[in-house]
Amino acid sequence: MRQRLAALLAPIKSAIIATVFGATALAGCSAEIEERGYIYDQRDFDQIQEGITSEAEITALLGSPSTTASIDGKVWYYISSTFEKLMFYTPEEIDRKVVAIYFDETKTVEEVGYYGLEDGVIVDFRTRKTPTRGKKLTVLGQIFGNLGRFNQNAPAQ
Repeated sequence: MRQRLAALLAPIKSAIIATVFGATALAGCSAEIEERGYIYDQRDFDQIQEGITSEAEITALLGSPSTTASIDGKVWYYISSTFEKLMFYTPEEIDRKVVAIYFDETKTVEEVGYYGLEDGVIVDFRTRKTPTRGKKLTVLGQIFGNLGRFNQNAPAQ
């Protein structure tokens, strides 16, 4: 009887073990969400009144900014990013919120700007090249593009 019961339970054991391994593998594939930077809460920013709220009140309400304008310091930026990491891959930024608070000369809020990931421009710092507008010319394009162009104001010899 025991042998027969063991023979009946053997496929069930295999199915349970396969299910556990499958669930473990799927758990490793799940995405990990990570928040970085300022902890964004729209209710805090709704309390800001243009023309009334001062720098001191902003600091008390929101804390110190993520960064400020480097030239005159009249703009404070609060930056929040959300990253998604799938297994061992490099984390990918899936959401970004940037709130720019502009101050006037009297240190009161002049304007509040809201920007997102779609407003940003990606600059690749590793290659140290910034994409520019205009057309790229090959060597042949440069050579043949200059045919017929010469300095018409040059003195004749």
